[in-house]
Amino acid sequence: MVYLRTIGLLREQFPDARRYPFDLPSLRALEAIELAASVTFFVGENGSGKSTLLEAIAYQCGFHTAGGSRHNYYSVDKAEASLGDYIRLSWMPKQTNGFFLRAESFYQFASHIDEIGGTASYGGRSLHSQSHGEAFMALFTNRFSGKGIYLLDEPEAALSPKRQLAFLYLMRELVEEGAQFLIATHSPILLGYPGADIYTFDESPAQPIRYQDTEHYQLTRRFLEKPDAFFRD
Repeated sequence: MVYLRTIGLLREQFPDARRYPFDLPSLRALEAIELAASVTFFVGENGSGKSTLLEAIAYQCGFHTAGGSRHNYYSVDKAEASLGDYIRLSWMPKQTNGFFLRAESFYQFASHIDEIGGTASYGGRSLHSQSHGEAFMALFTNRFSGKGIYLLDEPEAALSPKRQLAFLYLMRELVEEGAQFLIATHSPILLGYPGADIYTFDESPAQPIRYQDTEHYQLTRRFLEKPDAFFRD
């Protein structure tokens, strides 16, 4: 299911095209990103703008920009979405159910769930009482459901390769139930989700790219084939 169809940039309203994030090459000439698949990945080097755009989408969805849904309220430093007021989302139909996972502020989100006594919605155990990867999987398994939009910023940060594969299986089940995913990632495993669309933010503007053409796939394949060559060269 595709609820969010278009992410449009209001570039004519950018306050200062010389200031971050408005000066990012991936965004500076970008008109819009059209979404046609239930799973869309944003890839690119650190600082390329993929997480910045994902935060802006979360802001427009009404999700907590440090991580959470429309019903999570807690304070975190530097959780603003600087691009949030300068994008326009086109829906068919509008979807308000969903979640924004921001790996770097997940600790604060877990503390928030403990403070409000919300562990029952996450498997009955404090997310802090589990390993980082277990807590992520508890979130995915208990909080995600069909007919929602899920924005994930580097979910692989806490997941072993085996758990990344388990998450791919869970994603497939959720997509079959009507979920839509937008994911910023560096993981060549997650990027291999069948039928997903991938946008690279290493180009100006951000544009579609084939899985096999991503640097993540190319570098990983070459390293696994000849790891010694990387150290020699």
